[in-house]
Amino acid sequence: MNPTMRELPRSSGAQRQQLSEDVASYVRELIISGQARPGDFLRTDPIAEAVGVSNTPVREGLLLLSGEGFVELVPRRGFMVSAFSRQDVRDLFWVQATLAGELAGRAAKNISERQLQHLADLIAQHEQAVASGADSERIGALGHEFHRTVNLAADSRRLAMLLGSVVKQLPNRFYGAIEGRAGESSRDHPAILEAMRKRRVKAANTLMCDHIMSGADELIAMLEKQGLWSEEIKSTA
Repeated sequence: MNPTMRELPRSSGAQRQQLSEDVASYVRELIISGQARPGDFLRTDPIAEAVGVSNTPVREGLLLLSGEGFVELVPRRGFMVSAFSRQDVRDLFWVQATLAGELAGRAAKNISERQLQHLADLIAQHEQAVASGADSERIGALGHEFHRTVNLAADSRRLAMLLGSVVKQLPNRFYGAIEGRAGESSRDHPAILEAMRKRRVKAANTLMCDHIMSGADELIAMLEKQGLWSEEIKSTA
């Protein structure tokens, strides 16, 4: 008798893939926070110790980052941090905005009354969190749930997966800080919800796109304060 899916053994590769993604997330943070600078070579041993894994997932994680353009594999020398510019940030947000806008437009056609109510509840919780002085992590989490609900309502799994692959290229804490912008979300989210209630596809698309793009300059300013491009400033002084 053929084994069912429930009876199949779990692949050991699944855990290794998760470990390599943990490594990739950790190194992205180092690069974007400015702790690892363009031109720096990344040694596997310190990364393995910091993340708590062996060298194999470290190499696999660095290969993932190579595919994303964060690092470059230099023959006989190892992985070198690639340049990460302001335009790179804007490009990441542009791709996100384009995909998220399309998903919002599709959601305007497909969204259920239950999902609309959930979005309204999230907006109310967001306003309450802001009024009570909740931390940015809580406010950001409500923002993430708003966007997740919109993406689910679009009923476009592949497109949502593509969006997810772009979103993960910036560490979650940066998105949390951006999504935690109380004024922006308090204004934009209700407008997006209203467009969906009225089944206004183009309006939902445009509002979502503009909402996400407004975060690009905010993030660039945040990264500048953290010194990501301080060497660039020195070289032009």
